[in-house]
Amino acid sequence: MKVPVMVTIKLPYIVEDVDRHGNVRVYFRRDGRKIRIREHIGSDGFHKRYAELKGGCVEVVSPILSALRVNTFRWLCVQFYGSAEFKRLDARTQYTRRGILEACLAEPVAPGAKDLFADFPLERITPKALRILRDRKGNKLGAADNRVRALRRVFNWGVEQEYMQVNPARDVKYVGGGSEGWHSWTLEELEQFEQRHAADTKARLALALLQYTGASRIDVVRLGKHNMRNGCIAFARGKTRVEVELPIAVELQRAIEVSPVIGVGTFLVTAHGKPFTAAGFGNWFRDRCNEAGLPHCSAHGVRKAAAARAADNGATTHELMAMFGWLNLRMAEHYTKAANRKRGASRAATLLKR
Repeated sequence: MKVPVMVTIKLPYIVEDVDRHGNVRVYFRRDGRKIRIREHIGSDGFHKRYAELKGGCVEVVSPILSALRVNTFRWLCVQFYGSAEFKRLDARTQYTRRGILEACLAEPVAPGAKDLFADFPLERITPKALRILRDRKGNKLGAADNRVRALRRVFNWGVEQEYMQVNPARDVKYVGGGSEGWHSWTLEELEQFEQRHAADTKARLALALLQYTGASRIDVVRLGKHNMRNGCIAFARGKTRVEVELPIAVELQRAIEVSPVIGVGTFLVTAHGKPFTAAGFGNWFRDRCNEAGLPHCSAHGVRKAAAARAADNGATTHELMAMFGWLNLRMAEHYTKAANRKRGASRAATLLKR
């Protein structure tokens, strides 16, 4: 049975955008026409539909579409695309992660070489080989770290499925600070933001929603009064689809009540009264951070600060997983370990007294 391979291909007249739910939409645009193609890029159905709209046959030259050999890097990625772990990700994240991996697959093993990383046997993939993939992003440190992140995930899944003995990406370091990611807000920075933006502003409502729900950008732009019931706010995490229900904090309830800019469908709306996109909200919120003299702060950093504060206040790993919609212990343990170290250091300091 032929395994369908999903690829990102640049074709004439094909354009893409992302809707407010994070779903990637593909269109054929030509001579003023814009027709949506619902079939997945790279599938037989997609190419058939594209050929119909273009009025001719389609020639696609892509190394990713060549014959699939078992136990190669390409083969592992195809298995990963069909896994439950990958399908649990939201459409936008699937699209982004697939694009990163397929760019790695299409890389030649050496400049000008015909052999591709796609055809590397799994047993021959080493940390050194993956560092080459990372370093080919040059001074684009964020893109390099995104490669490391995607490679770690797919090879970790390969180990779990017993396709491999070890994860070769585990020892490939981030180069742009990716191990820590977005800056986590301090209490002083939260207070500085609140001093700059009055309690009845959209900026303060956004901060309260981020702080007291632990929502990510793709979550917070979808929240509205329809998510409130019986003193709680309930929603499904956009990235993992995990259902979350949290008591509405007094501070959040107050921010909702005093805000004059709440939309009909969502709490947060643009200057035109429309719901934000995740990217649009992120850019808008960063502008509010800049106004407060906090150019290094971001929406995602508020979520990190909320997780750290919950852990410092004694939340367990499983409680953090429930609050923030994480699917495994790794992220929760990151925060609980940090909190335990802080408490341990505090207790140890008392032992140093004379």
